[in-house]
Amino acid sequence: MEPIAAENNSDNINNKESSFQFQTSTYMQKFRLYETLSNFYMIGRNKSRTYWRVLKIDRLDPSELNIREDSTIYTESECSELLRRVHEGNISTGGLKFVTTCYGIVGFIKFLGPYYMLLITKRRRIGVICGHNVYAVLKSEMIPLPNSTVNLSINDKNEIRYKKLLCSVDLTKDFFFSYSYHVMRSLQKNLCNNDPDQVIYETMFVWNEFLTQGIRKHLKNTLWTVALVYGFFKQTTLSVSGRDLKLILIARRSRHYAGTRYLKRGVNEKGRVANDVETEQIVFEDVSDGLPTQITSIVQNRGSIPLFWSQETSRLNIKPDIILSKKDQNYEATRLHFENLVERYGNPIIILNLIKTQEKKPRESILRQEFAHVIDFINKDMSEETCLRFLHWDLHKHFRSQATNVLLLLGKVAAYALTLTGFFYCRVTSTLRPDECTAWPSSENIDDGDMSPPKYCDNVNEGADRLEGNHSGDNNTANGNHSVKPPTFQRGVLRTNCIDCLDRTNVAQYAYGLAALGYQLNTLGVKDTPKIDLDDPLADELMVFYERMGDTLAHQYSGSAAHNKVFSERRGQWRAATQSQEFFRTLQRYYSNAYMDAQKQDAINLFLGNFQPQPGKPALWELDSNQHYGSFFPRSLSDGNILRQSESPMSARNDKQEKLTNSTLPNRSQGASNGHSESSPEISTCGRKISYSRYTPSMPQRQLFGQVQIDRSLGSDNVCSEHGDGFSCSNFVDIDWLSSAGNSCDGEPFERSLVLTSSLVDGRSSENV
Repeated sequence: MEPIAAENNSDNINNKESSFQFQTSTYMQKFRLYETLSNFYMIGRNKSRTYWRVLKIDRLDPSELNIREDSTIYTESECSELLRRVHEGNISTGGLKFVTTCYGIVGFIKFLGPYYMLLITKRRRIGVICGHNVYAVLKSEMIPLPNSTVNLSINDKNEIRYKKLLCSVDLTKDFFFSYSYHVMRSLQKNLCNNDPDQVIYETMFVWNEFLTQGIRKHLKNTLWTVALVYGFFKQTTLSVSGRDLKLILIARRSRHYAGTRYLKRGVNEKGRVANDVETEQIVFEDVSDGLPTQITSIVQNRGSIPLFWSQETSRLNIKPDIILSKKDQNYEATRLHFENLVERYGNPIIILNLIKTQEKKPRESILRQEFAHVIDFINKDMSEETCLRFLHWDLHKHFRSQATNVLLLLGKVAAYALTLTGFFYCRVTSTLRPDECTAWPSSENIDDGDMSPPKYCDNVNEGADRLEGNHSGDNNTANGNHSVKPPTFQRGVLRTNCIDCLDRTNVAQYAYGLAALGYQLNTLGVKDTPKIDLDDPLADELMVFYERMGDTLAHQYSGSAAHNKVFSERRGQWRAATQSQEFFRTLQRYYSNAYMDAQKQDAINLFLGNFQPQPGKPALWELDSNQHYGSFFPRSLSDGNILRQSESPMSARNDKQEKLTNSTLPNRSQGASNGHSESSPEISTCGRKISYSRYTPSMPQRQLFGQVQIDRSLGSDNVCSEHGDGFSCSNFVDIDWLSSAGNSCDGEPFERSLVLTSSLVDGRSSENV
């Protein structure tokens, strides 16, 4: 071993590409940063202090990012000796100085001057999945790489403004990460696929993909960086029938076409939609380490209506008109969106559309009619097995009757969707290692999603044997008397939307989560039936979870907490208090959209690398909002009249028809899935208290990298196809008829939902159901 003895021996750093493969024992979780006049030295170690590495960052060339990793694996004493020798070799220029302790590199960024390094300097554990810790960011720092003697434009006014803009992205709110578990992917994907960590960083839910490009390119590994996921993470313990269960709710926000409410609407040309969020609900039994446990997972999705539409931000109109573009006559972007969903989750894709049916002044109903038309148009060339299942229900109209009706009827839709997609279940050990997680056959479709079509799920028994190893022959589990079950897999996904995909969507996602929880508990052997009544305490506990998630996601996208009238009335909250709360949130959302969203969008684009400053080019704030984040039609500056898209052609080109006869949607989106130009993070505008479970919104915007003291006492934890009577795969069902009897559905069993299910599964037009 030839260590780095001093600055003049820096060539001893090995530049050879690292072929180091991740193992749990060698995940580095703590780092110490030191500096000399010409270099930064970062020392990283694992939790058991048996694995030490050295990283060297050059400080003399401000225009380039020069990073070298020592290939030597040190012991603690050898590391101490190395640092002593570096200090002695630089004693004439001030020696070696300690800078900070950190817990991972977020990335590097350059504006007009030097590079800056972003570090996590405080963290807290917020959950554990299969023995793997998940952390939230408590504090971060932004450190310029060059030393003070290098003549740079670091104090240039534009440079300072860019730094402040980036620092407005608050990493301490709703960002989370794990060193040893790929929290950006679902449990099913993690257990069934073995992807390199470099590939993991390029998935749609890693928000610092752009920031880590430089260091990953230099080192060919991800030892020193953490992959940040943005959204929501919450874990709790449930006591059911005398058994303790862990419930985890994860929401992962896509970095593609991300942004604020009125600046990111609909779909872009690559098929990415605004407010695209994947929600995963994990349930498993809390057992001692090393013992086999059963674990279940269900995934659902929300996202903006995949059409080209927008709303003009207005300081005079709280509800601006909806503008529907005449662009994309063949619905190519919409096709790409659903192709991507099939790549991520498989078939079937079930679409639950909750927007309004009738309005005095048509707004949402315009989108509803066009959305129905485009689904019918796409499904004309699809087989019965792969066509899109499209359900429509005007939640706003039926909520006026009684909140219980809303949840009851949505529960029936959820039960129908679950019968089509299923959910993930398997047995693992609670100390599952990454190499054990990936024992099953991998999927070929790993590009940008979370669950590819389950080609690896065909041989269920083989998968069970590989996963359980020597436990596969047992007749009973270690934590109960129920028989060992073979693993099951989720195929397809329920995609829910309203206009903002916030308030009504969150109610529907709760109903789906509640239905799924019943099946999860029944599969785990905790409940005898897969149904949980709305009056069950479990339903109330889960409602709190989804309400908090809804508030968090609404803050990120719209600037206020979610409108929770259904939940408030379900709890029996005084109607006047609910109305007052909703009015305040409407005003807060209006203020954020009208006065703060433009700056927030700029910060998002800067963080994600959608805009990269260049000397001599216009600054970010000098550009019109459409010039740098990929809007595809001009913002309307007229009176805001609704623009109706013209009738689209009812036949596609022959080559596209041929492609659409495949078993899945054609794979046209691969070319677009690798880019990161349509990305963007969200900015929270909440107060100084850090919380992953926000209830109460607060108006002040908090800066990220300033010298802010953080509270350290926080706890660790019937519109159908009109094109004839023949076979139609559109499956566009208006399920308003379920509510036609008013309150009579309260005591109604599942007969009607069974009719609904059989109709949709048969692929028949449901106009006369």
